[in-house]
Amino acid sequence: MTVYRIKSRSRSWDGQAIGILILDAAYPCVPGNVGNATTFPFPVRYKEVSGASSYRLLTERDPELLKPFIDGAKALEAEGVRAITGACGFMALFQPQVAEAVDVPVFLSSLLQVPFICRTLTSKQKVGIITASAACLTDEHFANVGITKEMPTVIYGMEDQDEFRTSVLDEKGTMDSDLVEREVVGVAERMVAENPDVAAIVLECSDLPPYAHAVHRATGRPVFDFITMIKYVHSALVPRPYEGYM
Repeated sequence: MTVYRIKSRSRSWDGQAIGILILDAAYPCVPGNVGNATTFPFPVRYKEVSGASSYRLLTERDPELLKPFIDGAKALEAEGVRAITGACGFMALFQPQVAEAVDVPVFLSSLLQVPFICRTLTSKQKVGIITASAACLTDEHFANVGITKEMPTVIYGMEDQDEFRTSVLDEKGTMDSDLVEREVVGVAERMVAENPDVAAIVLECSDLPPYAHAVHRATGRPVFDFITMIKYVHSALVPRPYEGYM
């Protein structure tokens, strides 16, 4: 007999191990995007961070956003999630503070995978990072996720790609997903052509995982993104039993 016990009398649901802090933004979240729940083979729980627009987080790096990020994380924790991730790699700005504020694991940025990936490569190889905006990615973001200057990386941005910029950064209200795919593949191909020592690619932006397969097909490199990270953590939170024959 299996006996279950309630964890809290303040909620009437269970089973969402992963909580996701999401920006206060408005653009299509296509399947594969962190903001689309059908992306995951398990249930997730979202919490919008009030006032956290892309502009305030990426361009302004507004320190006033720290409190709503912490409040959102605490709310997810109270709602029963067992780990908290983000839906924008630039949430690295608040990774240490949010992790300190709650008692469940916090992994806000896909960039947290870079130190791990670097340890898997030779000393002559590099990690290529494709980001929503190379101009907005700073040493502070890197330091907050454990990326040091000794870790060989190259950074290419999507901010000059028209469809990506207008649909995601400018929030025009529509997105031509096929065109965005061609744009990110073009950036990835240029990256490896100019840097053949790039041995793995990390997609910083949570809007780019829908195109990871296309980037891999075009470059032949392993591609890491928010989805690889979230699935990895979920597998640790909800390990499956093994069955088979000897």
